[in-house]
Amino acid sequence: MACRDASDLASRLGRQAEAVCKRYLGAGRRQGNYWQVGDVRNTPGRSMFVRLKDTVKGPAGKWTDAATGEHGDLLDVIRESLGLIDFADVAEEARLFLSMPPDTEPQLRQHARTPAPSGSAEAAFRLVVMCQPIGGTLVEAYLRGRGITALHGCVNLRFHPRCYYRPDEHSPTETWPAMIGVVTNLSDSITGAHRTWLAPDGSGKAPIDIQRKAMGDLLGHAVRFGLSGDVLAAGEGIESVLSAREVMPGMSTAAALSAAHLAAIDFHDALRRLYVVRDNDRAGDGARNTLIERANAAGIEAIALSPVLGDFNEDLRTFGRDALMAQIRVQLAPQDVARFMLLAA
Repeated sequence: MACRDASDLASRLGRQAEAVCKRYLGAGRRQGNYWQVGDVRNTPGRSMFVRLKDTVKGPAGKWTDAATGEHGDLLDVIRESLGLIDFADVAEEARLFLSMPPDTEPQLRQHARTPAPSGSAEAAFRLVVMCQPIGGTLVEAYLRGRGITALHGCVNLRFHPRCYYRPDEHSPTETWPAMIGVVTNLSDSITGAHRTWLAPDGSGKAPIDIQRKAMGDLLGHAVRFGLSGDVLAAGEGIESVLSAREVMPGMSTAAALSAAHLAAIDFHDALRRLYVVRDNDRAGDGARNTLIERANAAGIEAIALSPVLGDFNEDLRTFGRDALMAQIRVQLAPQDVARFMLLAA
């Protein structure tokens, strides 16, 4: 990203400095015009100060650690508190935060008596607002238990520790931890959410009848991983798409959440080649055929990626990462093997 883009993100975060601190430096607290915490990695303590308002000493969002002499802006806070490495991931996280109103929590309390319609895009947005990053949570444990370790660029996956679950209108409401997939459009605006309820220890899905459910405006949209470019791998389920990404970590991917929505996924203007990460069933065949036809009509080369078993996560867990890499390698365009797969070798 160009320096001025980073500067713009830091400036926008500075205008919401206290909200940023509450989300990413929750171990601290406000002291006058500063947020006080142990360090930029959100350790409890009082040696680091984040300026919450513009003053003669400098703009809001700048921080200094009196113990170490470190200093920086709120992009550094996001990077260090979440343990991110690539700046692209930091920028994605910052944009996701900035897509939410600065006073989200007070607004939710204020409008608690006028809840969003069940299943609506507004309800999905409110759910996402109440979630947290997946690092160190049950979501990370759940995914690693399914063989998925390439979690860079996964800012559109979130964790909710007590997500409501109600199988039908006549049943009592329960709460379970959940993996939340953030559904976005091509402009990265939140349009929906996908819930996967998890067991309390993250060892698998929750022992309930309906383990997954989507909400909001889904048609054409997806849970997206990585920055968009001229090549995209799109599939149905989050775990299947992340399993394919495990062996081609540099490729942008998207989970449309169902066969019908995969067939209708929107295309970025820059897209030139589309890989269809299909499920091995009749619905998967139909989605593959429709999507390839739509892509070709738009002048986009389309190539199907097919699993041996039901989907790529089943292949990953059954055969292992090396076998999955060999399996997908022969299905990619040669130039994409060099571009995307050597990173995973």
